[in-house]
Amino acid sequence: MFRFLVGRLLILIPTFIGVSLLAFFPIRLLAGDPVALLSGERVMSPERHAEISHQLGLDRPYIVQYLDYLWKILHGDFGVSISQKQPVLDQFFQLFPATLELSLCAIIFAIIIGIPAGILAAVKRGSFLDQLVMGTALIGFSMPIFWWGLLLIILFSGILQWTPVSGRISLMYFFPSVTGLMLVDSLLSGEPGAFKSAVSHLILPTIVLGTIPLAIIARQTRSAMLEVLSEDYVRTARAKGLSTFRVVGVHALRNALIPVVTTIGLQVGVMLAGAILTESIFSWPGVGKWMVDSVSRRDYPVIQGGLLIIAGLVMVVNLIVDLLYGLINPRIRH
Repeated sequence: MFRFLVGRLLILIPTFIGVSLLAFFPIRLLAGDPVALLSGERVMSPERHAEISHQLGLDRPYIVQYLDYLWKILHGDFGVSISQKQPVLDQFFQLFPATLELSLCAIIFAIIIGIPAGILAAVKRGSFLDQLVMGTALIGFSMPIFWWGLLLIILFSGILQWTPVSGRISLMYFFPSVTGLMLVDSLLSGEPGAFKSAVSHLILPTIVLGTIPLAIIARQTRSAMLEVLSEDYVRTARAKGLSTFRVVGVHALRNALIPVVTTIGLQVGVMLAGAILTESIFSWPGVGKWMVDSVSRRDYPVIQGGLLIIAGLVMVVNLIVDLLYGLINPRIRH
Protein backbone atom coordinates (compact mmCIF):
# COMPACT_ATOMS: atom_id res chain seq x y z
CA MET A 1 0.00 0.00 0.00
CA PHE A 2 2.89 2.35 0.77
CA ARG A 3 4.39 1.86 -2.70
CA PHE A 4 0.95 2.45 -4.19
CA LEU A 5 0.68 5.76 -2.29
CA VAL A 6 4.20 6.88 -3.23
CA GLY A 7 3.54 6.11 -6.88
CA ARG A 8 0.37 8.20 -6.88
CA LEU A 9 2.16 11.10 -5.13
CA LEU A 10 4.98 11.08 -7.68
CA ILE A 11 2.43 11.38 -10.50
CA LEU A 12 1.11 14.59 -8.92
CA ILE A 13 4.44 16.42 -9.37
CA PRO A 14 4.55 16.55 -13.21
CA THR A 15 0.77 17.06 -13.21
CA PHE A 16 1.08 20.14 -11.02
CA ILE A 17 3.90 21.55 -13.15
CA GLY A 18 1.84 21.00 -16.28
CA VAL A 19 -1.15 22.77 -14.74
CA SER A 20 1.05 25.68 -13.65
CA LEU A 21 2.31 26.07 -17.23
CA LEU A 22 -1.23 26.07 -18.58
CA ALA A 23 -2.31 28.52 -15.90
CA PHE A 24 0.54 30.92 -16.58
CA PHE A 25 1.32 31.25 -20.29
CA PRO A 26 -2.06 31.09 -22.13
CA ILE A 27 -3.43 33.91 -19.95
CA ARG A 28 -0.77 36.27 -21.26
CA LEU A 29 -1.93 35.65 -24.82
CA LEU A 30 -5.30 37.26 -24.02
CA ALA A 31 -5.89 40.68 -25.49
CA GLY A 32 -5.75 43.49 -22.96
CA ASP A 33 -3.23 45.10 -20.66
CA PRO A 34 -3.82 44.75 -16.90
CA VAL A 35 -1.92 47.96 -16.22
CA ALA A 36 -4.05 49.94 -18.67
CA LEU A 37 -7.22 48.42 -17.21
CA LEU A 38 -6.20 49.67 -13.76
CA SER A 39 -6.40 53.27 -14.93
CA GLY A 40 -10.01 52.87 -16.08
CA GLU A 41 -10.98 55.72 -18.37
CA ARG A 42 -8.01 57.86 -17.41
CA VAL A 43 -5.12 58.21 -19.82
CA MET A 44 -1.89 56.83 -18.35
CA SER A 45 1.43 58.30 -19.39
CA PRO A 46 4.05 55.90 -20.84
CA GLU A 47 6.33 56.66 -17.89
CA ARG A 48 3.65 55.79 -15.34
CA HIS A 49 2.72 52.66 -17.33
CA ALA A 50 6.34 51.50 -17.32
CA GLU A 51 6.66 52.22 -13.59
CA ILE A 52 3.59 50.15 -12.65
CA SER A 53 4.62 47.34 -15.02
CA HIS A 54 8.01 47.23 -13.29
CA GLN A 55 6.39 47.18 -9.84
CA LEU A 56 4.21 44.24 -10.87
CA GLY A 57 7.10 42.46 -12.58
CA LEU A 58 5.28 42.43 -15.93
CA ASP A 59 8.22 43.94 -17.83
CA ARG A 60 10.41 40.87 -17.35
CA PRO A 61 10.62 37.93 -19.81
CA TYR A 62 7.79 35.42 -19.46
CA ILE A 63 10.09 32.56 -18.50
CA VAL A 64 11.60 34.65 -15.68
CA GLN A 65 8.13 35.61 -14.49
CA TYR A 66 7.07 31.95 -14.54
CA LEU A 67 10.07 30.66 -12.58
CA ASP A 68 9.65 33.41 -10.00
CA TYR A 69 5.94 32.64 -9.72
CA LEU A 70 6.58 28.89 -9.37
CA TRP A 71 9.14 29.55 -6.63
CA LYS A 72 6.63 31.66 -4.72
CA ILE A 73 3.90 29.03 -5.15
CA LEU A 74 6.16 26.37 -3.65
CA HIS A 75 6.51 28.67 -0.62
CA GLY A 76 2.75 29.19 -0.30
CA ASP A 77 2.66 32.67 -1.86
CA PHE A 78 -0.03 32.91 -4.57
CA GLY A 79 0.54 36.61 -5.11
CA VAL A 80 -1.63 39.69 -4.64
CA SER A 81 -4.62 40.63 -6.78
CA ILE A 82 -3.76 43.44 -9.19
CA SER A 83 -7.23 44.99 -9.00
CA GLN A 84 -8.28 44.21 -5.40
CA LYS A 85 -4.86 44.61 -3.76
CA GLN A 86 -5.55 41.60 -1.53
CA PRO A 87 -3.70 38.27 -1.22
CA VAL A 88 -5.12 35.76 -3.68
CA LEU A 89 -5.17 32.98 -1.09
CA ASP A 90 -7.23 35.08 1.35
CA GLN A 91 -9.74 35.98 -1.36
CA PHE A 92 -10.05 32.37 -2.46
CA PHE A 93 -10.86 31.01 0.98
CA GLN A 94 -13.33 33.83 1.64
CA LEU A 95 -15.32 32.79 -1.44
CA PHE A 96 -14.68 29.04 -1.46
CA PRO A 97 -17.38 28.13 1.14
CA ALA A 98 -20.07 29.34 -1.29
CA THR A 99 -18.65 27.16 -4.08
CA LEU A 100 -18.18 24.23 -1.69
CA GLU A 101 -21.78 24.45 -0.50
CA LEU A 102 -23.11 24.53 -4.06
CA SER A 103 -20.86 21.67 -5.18
CA LEU A 104 -21.76 19.46 -2.20
CA CYS A 105 -25.49 19.98 -2.76
CA ALA A 106 -25.08 19.27 -6.48
CA ILE A 107 -23.14 16.02 -5.97
CA ILE A 108 -25.62 14.83 -3.30
CA PHE A 109 -28.46 15.60 -5.71
CA ALA A 110 -26.66 13.68 -8.48
CA ILE A 111 -25.98 10.64 -6.24
CA ILE A 112 -29.46 10.44 -4.73
CA ILE A 113 -31.13 10.40 -8.14
CA GLY A 114 -28.38 8.96 -10.37
CA ILE A 115 -27.64 5.70 -8.54
CA PRO A 116 -31.29 4.57 -8.11
CA ALA A 117 -32.01 5.56 -11.74
CA GLY A 118 -29.05 3.48 -12.96
CA ILE A 119 -30.08 0.49 -10.85
CA LEU A 120 -33.66 0.70 -12.10
CA ALA A 121 -32.51 0.90 -15.72
CA ALA A 122 -30.26 -2.15 -15.26
CA VAL A 123 -32.96 -4.25 -13.58
CA LYS A 124 -35.47 -3.28 -16.31
CA ARG A 125 -32.96 -3.69 -19.12
CA GLY A 126 -34.46 -3.29 -22.59
CA SER A 127 -37.78 -2.00 -21.29
CA PHE A 128 -39.39 1.35 -21.95
CA LEU A 129 -38.27 2.50 -18.50
CA ASP A 130 -34.66 1.64 -19.35
CA GLN A 131 -34.86 3.61 -22.60
CA LEU A 132 -36.50 6.53 -20.82
CA VAL A 133 -33.84 6.71 -18.09
CA MET A 134 -30.91 6.41 -20.49
CA GLY A 135 -32.44 8.82 -22.99
CA THR A 136 -32.99 11.39 -20.25
CA ALA A 137 -29.43 10.86 -19.01
CA LEU A 138 -28.07 11.44 -22.52
CA ILE A 139 -30.06 14.66 -22.84
CA GLY A 140 -28.84 15.83 -19.43
CA PHE A 141 -25.23 15.04 -20.32
CA SER A 142 -25.46 16.86 -23.67
CA MET A 143 -27.26 19.96 -22.39
CA PRO A 144 -25.10 23.13 -22.18
CA ILE A 145 -25.01 24.50 -18.63
CA PHE A 146 -25.65 28.12 -19.62
CA TRP A 147 -28.72 27.19 -21.71
CA TRP A 148 -30.12 24.84 -19.06
CA GLY A 149 -29.66 27.46 -16.35
CA LEU A 150 -31.37 30.22 -18.33
CA LEU A 151 -34.23 27.85 -19.23
CA LEU A 152 -34.87 27.01 -15.56
CA ILE A 153 -34.70 30.69 -14.59
CA ILE A 154 -37.29 31.60 -17.24
CA LEU A 155 -39.62 28.78 -16.18
CA PHE A 156 -39.35 28.64 -12.38
CA SER A 157 -38.28 32.20 -11.57
CA GLY A 158 -39.94 34.14 -14.39
CA ILE A 159 -43.16 32.32 -15.28
CA LEU A 160 -43.99 30.31 -12.14
CA GLN A 161 -42.11 32.61 -9.70
CA TRP A 162 -41.31 29.69 -7.41
CA THR A 163 -37.61 30.40 -6.90
CA PRO A 164 -35.35 33.48 -6.72
CA VAL A 165 -33.29 34.47 -9.74
CA SER A 166 -29.89 35.00 -8.13
CA GLY A 167 -27.88 35.31 -4.93
CA ARG A 168 -27.54 33.06 -1.87
CA ILE A 169 -30.24 34.54 0.40
CA SER A 170 -32.79 37.34 0.43
CA LEU A 171 -31.47 40.85 1.17
CA MET A 172 -33.89 41.15 4.09
CA TYR A 173 -31.74 38.76 6.16
CA PHE A 174 -28.45 39.84 7.65
CA PHE A 175 -26.43 37.83 10.16
CA PRO A 176 -22.73 37.16 10.84
CA SER A 177 -21.04 34.40 8.87
CA VAL A 178 -19.82 31.59 11.10
CA THR A 179 -18.96 28.77 8.69
CA GLY A 180 -19.38 30.49 5.33
CA LEU A 181 -22.01 27.87 4.42
CA MET A 182 -25.29 29.75 4.08
CA LEU A 183 -27.48 26.76 4.99
CA VAL A 184 -25.60 26.26 8.25
CA ASP A 185 -25.30 29.97 9.08
CA SER A 186 -28.99 30.60 8.42
CA LEU A 187 -29.89 27.82 10.86
CA LEU A 188 -27.49 29.14 13.48
CA SER A 189 -28.82 32.68 13.12
CA GLY A 190 -32.26 31.71 14.42
CA GLU A 191 -33.93 34.26 12.14
CA PRO A 192 -37.39 33.04 11.02
CA GLY A 193 -37.46 32.25 7.31
CA ALA A 194 -33.71 32.57 6.79
CA PHE A 195 -33.09 28.86 6.21
CA LYS A 196 -36.07 28.61 3.84
CA SER A 197 -34.73 31.57 1.86
CA ALA A 198 -31.26 29.98 1.64
CA VAL A 199 -32.75 26.68 0.41
CA SER A 200 -34.90 28.41 -2.22
CA HIS A 201 -31.86 30.26 -3.58
CA LEU A 202 -29.91 27.00 -3.76
CA ILE A 203 -32.44 24.85 -5.65
CA LEU A 204 -31.89 26.00 -9.25
CA PRO A 205 -28.07 26.27 -9.09
CA THR A 206 -27.94 22.79 -7.55
CA ILE A 207 -30.06 21.28 -10.33
CA VAL A 208 -28.07 23.03 -13.06
CA LEU A 209 -24.67 22.04 -11.66
CA GLY A 210 -25.73 18.50 -10.75
CA THR A 211 -27.40 17.55 -14.04
CA ILE A 212 -24.29 16.41 -15.95
CA PRO A 213 -22.80 14.43 -13.01
CA LEU A 214 -26.25 12.87 -12.44
CA ALA A 215 -26.35 11.65 -16.04
CA ILE A 216 -22.82 10.24 -15.85
CA ILE A 217 -23.45 8.48 -12.52
CA ALA A 218 -26.71 6.98 -13.81
CA ARG A 219 -25.06 5.60 -16.96
CA GLN A 220 -22.06 4.27 -15.04
CA THR A 221 -24.30 2.63 -12.42
CA ARG A 222 -26.38 0.93 -15.12
CA SER A 223 -23.27 -0.35 -16.90
CA ALA A 224 -21.70 -1.66 -13.67
CA MET A 225 -24.94 -3.27 -12.53
CA LEU A 226 -25.48 -5.05 -15.86
CA GLU A 227 -22.00 -6.54 -15.63
CA VAL A 228 -22.51 -7.71 -12.05
CA LEU A 229 -26.03 -9.07 -12.62
CA SER A 230 -24.65 -11.51 -15.19
CA GLU A 231 -22.19 -13.04 -12.70
CA ASP A 232 -22.64 -16.61 -11.46
CA TYR A 233 -23.00 -15.68 -7.79
CA VAL A 234 -25.98 -13.44 -8.60
CA ARG A 235 -27.69 -16.24 -10.49
CA THR A 236 -26.96 -18.55 -7.56
CA ALA A 237 -28.50 -16.06 -5.12
CA ARG A 238 -31.63 -15.93 -7.26
CA ALA A 239 -31.77 -19.73 -7.49
CA LYS A 240 -31.72 -19.90 -3.69
CA GLY A 241 -34.96 -17.95 -3.67
CA LEU A 242 -33.62 -14.66 -2.30
CA SER A 243 -35.82 -11.63 -2.89
CA THR A 244 -35.06 -9.30 -5.78
CA PHE A 245 -34.36 -6.49 -3.34
CA ARG A 246 -31.72 -8.55 -1.51
CA VAL A 247 -30.10 -9.84 -4.70
CA VAL A 248 -29.90 -6.40 -6.30
CA GLY A 249 -29.50 -4.18 -3.26
CA VAL A 250 -27.03 -6.30 -1.28
CA HIS A 251 -25.14 -8.77 -3.48
CA ALA A 252 -25.03 -6.94 -6.82
CA LEU A 253 -24.89 -3.31 -5.75
CA ARG A 254 -22.00 -3.82 -3.33
CA ASN A 255 -19.69 -4.92 -6.16
CA ALA A 256 -21.12 -2.54 -8.74
CA LEU A 257 -20.38 0.46 -6.53
CA ILE A 258 -16.60 0.14 -6.99
CA PRO A 259 -16.46 1.87 -10.42
CA VAL A 260 -19.35 4.14 -9.43
CA VAL A 261 -17.38 5.50 -6.46
CA THR A 262 -14.48 6.26 -8.78
CA THR A 263 -16.82 8.05 -11.17
CA ILE A 264 -18.24 10.14 -8.32
CA GLY A 265 -14.73 11.19 -7.31
CA LEU A 266 -13.91 12.23 -10.86
CA GLN A 267 -17.00 14.44 -10.94
CA VAL A 268 -15.34 16.84 -8.49
CA GLY A 269 -13.43 18.37 -11.39
CA VAL A 270 -16.64 18.59 -13.42
CA MET A 271 -18.35 20.31 -10.48
CA LEU A 272 -15.66 22.95 -10.06
CA ALA A 273 -15.48 23.61 -13.79
CA GLY A 274 -19.25 23.79 -14.09
CA ALA A 275 -19.44 26.06 -11.05
CA ILE A 276 -17.75 28.83 -13.05
CA LEU A 277 -20.68 29.01 -15.48
CA THR A 278 -23.34 28.25 -12.88
CA GLU A 279 -22.14 30.95 -10.50
CA SER A 280 -22.03 33.50 -13.33
CA ILE A 281 -25.60 32.67 -14.40
CA PHE A 282 -27.06 32.87 -10.88
CA SER A 283 -24.74 35.64 -9.55
CA TRP A 284 -23.54 33.15 -6.95
CA PRO A 285 -20.72 34.84 -4.96
CA GLY A 286 -18.24 31.99 -5.19
CA VAL A 287 -14.85 31.19 -6.67
CA GLY A 288 -16.21 30.68 -10.20
CA LYS A 289 -17.74 34.15 -10.50
CA TRP A 290 -14.62 35.64 -8.90
CA MET A 291 -12.41 34.07 -11.57
CA VAL A 292 -14.70 35.11 -14.44
CA ASP A 293 -14.63 38.70 -13.22
CA SER A 294 -10.84 38.48 -12.92
CA VAL A 295 -10.51 37.42 -16.56
CA SER A 296 -12.25 40.62 -17.70
CA ARG A 297 -9.85 42.62 -15.52
CA ARG A 298 -6.79 40.63 -16.71
CA ASP A 299 -5.94 40.02 -13.06
CA TYR A 300 -3.17 37.49 -13.68
CA PRO A 301 -2.45 36.49 -10.05
CA VAL A 302 -6.14 35.74 -9.36
CA ILE A 303 -6.62 33.66 -12.52
CA GLN A 304 -3.38 31.74 -12.02
CA GLY A 305 -3.89 31.22 -8.30
CA GLY A 306 -7.51 30.19 -8.67
CA LEU A 307 -6.70 27.66 -11.38
CA LEU A 308 -3.82 26.17 -9.42
CA ILE A 309 -5.75 25.88 -6.15
CA ILE A 310 -8.75 24.29 -7.88
CA ALA A 311 -6.48 21.92 -9.79
CA GLY A 312 -4.73 21.04 -6.53
CA LEU A 313 -8.05 20.25 -4.85
CA VAL A 314 -9.09 18.06 -7.77
CA MET A 315 -5.79 16.19 -7.66
CA VAL A 316 -6.12 15.61 -3.90
CA VAL A 317 -9.67 14.29 -4.29
CA ASN A 318 -8.60 11.97 -7.11
CA LEU A 319 -5.70 10.77 -4.97
CA ILE A 320 -8.11 9.93 -2.14
CA VAL A 321 -10.36 8.10 -4.61
CA ASP A 322 -7.38 6.13 -5.93
CA LEU A 323 -6.46 5.14 -2.39
CA LEU A 324 -10.03 4.12 -1.58
CA TYR A 325 -10.18 2.16 -4.79
CA GLY A 326 -6.97 0.38 -3.85
CA LEU A 327 -8.42 -0.48 -0.44
CA ILE A 328 -11.68 -1.78 -1.92
CA ASN A 329 -9.99 -3.81 -4.64
CA PRO A 330 -6.42 -4.84 -3.63
CA ARG A 331 -5.63 -5.96 -7.19
CA ILE A 332 -5.55 -2.30 -8.25
CA ARG A 333 -2.45 -1.73 -6.12
CA HIS A 334 -0.47 -4.01 -8.45
